[in-house]
Formats: sequence, C-alpha cells, structure tokens
Amino acid sequence: MIPKENSTVVTEFILAGITDDPQLQLPLFLVFTLIYLLTLAGNLGVITLILLDSRLHTPMYFFLSHLALADFGYSTAVTPKVMAGLLVGDKVISYNACAAQFFFFAVFLIMESSLLASMAYDRHAAVCKPLHYTTIMTPRVCARIVIGFYVLSFLEASVHTWNAFSLSFCGSNVIDHFFCDATPLLALSCSDSNRSEMVLFLLVGVSVVFSNLVILVSYLFILVTILRVRSSEGRQKAFSTCASHLTAVSIFYGTASFMYLETGSRHSMDTDKMASVLYAVVVPALNPPVYSLRNREVKRALKKAVGKAKSSIGFKFN
Repeated sequence: MIPKENSTVVTEFILAGITDDPQLQLPLFLVFTLIYLLTLAGNLGVITLILLDSRLHTPMYFFLSHLALADFGYSTAVTPKVMAGLLVGDKVISYNACAAQFFFFAVFLIMESSLLASMAYDRHAAVCKPLHYTTIMTPRVCARIVIGFYVLSFLEASVHTWNAFSLSFCGSNVIDHFFCDATPLLALSCSDSNRSEMVLFLLVGVSVVFSNLVILVSYLFILVTILRVRSSEGRQKAFSTCASHLTAVSIFYGTASFMYLETGSRHSMDTDKMASVLYAVVVPALNPPVYSLRNREVKRALKKAVGKAKSSIGFKFN
C-alpha cells in the first residue's frame, strides 16, 4: 500500500454491517447463527458421509465433497465476523485481516464456480457416454481436475487481492458492506480505481462465461440425450436432477454476476448487500439439500451412518 502525500495511512477498516438498527441486531444474529450451523452440519456431514461410505467413492461424489468444502470455506471466511458484529458490535477489522478474508473468500468462491462446471461435465459424461464413463472420468482425471482448480483458484484470488489492496486507502476507512469484498473496497480507495475495476470485470467475466458455457453445453447434450429416451419415468428422473442443479447454479451465478459484473456508479450498495447475503451466506446452506438429500445414495448412506451411531450408543449403554 502506497499512501498519498499529506494523508493518513489506513491500518484498519470498519465494516458498516448489514443494518444499524439496534432492534434488528439480535434477530439477525440468531438467523445468521442458524444458517451458519446448518451450513456447517450440512457440508461437513456430506464430506464425512462420502469419506466413510465406499459406495459414494465415485466422480460425482468426489466433486460434491470438494463443493461442500468450498461452501464451508467461503461461508466461514465471512459469516463468523458478521455474527460478531451483530452480537457485540465488533465491526473493526485490521488491514491484513481484511486482505486475508478477501483472499480466502475469493479462493473458495472461484473453486465453487469451477466445481459447478466440472459436475455438469461429469453428468454429461454419465448420461451421454455411459459406456465410456469409467474410462473418461477416472480417479486420476478427477484428481487432476480438482488440483488444477485449486491452483487456478489460488492464482486468481492472489491477482484479485493484489488488484484491490495495491490501491491507496487514505480517507475514510468505513467499508459500506458486511465483509471485505472487491466492489466496496474499490469504491473506498482514494486512488484511481478504473484499472482495478477493469481487471476485476475481465477476470470475473472470463471465469463466469467459461463456467456457464461448460454448464450450458453439457446440459444441452444431456437434454438431447434425454429426449431420445422412450421411458417417461427415466425422462422425469433426469429432468428432476437437472432442474435442481440448474436452480442452484442460477442462484449462485445470478447473485455473484450481479455483484461483480456491474461496477462504478451503477452499483447500489444496499442491493449488493442483499445479493451478497444470498451467495455468501444462504447458498452454502442450500447446497447440501439441493445436491445431496434428494439423492438416494446419500440418503441410504445417511441412514446407514445413523443406524451405526444408534447401535454404538445402544451397545455402550448396555
């Protein structure tokens, strides 16, 4: 950070939060706490089930476990700080902590986007090329895809972090948001942020377009394949699976794209906060039921795990 002459160097920021109304602080804290607990239980539960049940050691569930990890990661980067601000009014965040929050949030958010695309491609391979599925989506291929996405996520998040925090912050240190995000940070900078806004727009635009293109093309081929199926029951099952996945994808990409693909004066920070609550807090809690609890294999694994737990408890008491 290079401060301007005759200016005060910003060493910490103050998060404006979601609301200043004291009557809403406690209800919102309870709501955010409930959502975060559901996020933890749902995503960590999915990861545990997939690790413990050998029948879930398939490419789809391999990607799903990393999707759950990404949901857990970017929710944890944001929500605890929001809860602290609502409960005790702790809205101060140091410069380095703000950069760290921004970086890890970006890492897991980019990872989420990439995994949604990889899951769509996996379903395309399973539905459109069932005879070659095991040779296309081998464990080695899946591992390489995920490792590649992690490397890409860390690199892109590093660029975003440098892009935002290379700017000068020498005036107000109040971030008009409930966490350290790109748009409010760029708006707060006292230096020219046009280049940074352009870099943000291009990187996010390319990432969103690529991921959505993979998803749309994959589902287009899936749709064509489904229409060739004569069984109405088979069609209905496939359409149901696609609808739930595309619903979650639409919510995630719709809110994230709204946040990052509009810059400058067209932004309303109050509207951005509502969109951010959806994709940063609510979506991670929705993904486990959307992707897992409607799935027979996961339900079966969950019942098996609950049955073992009950048997273990009963054995101890006996």
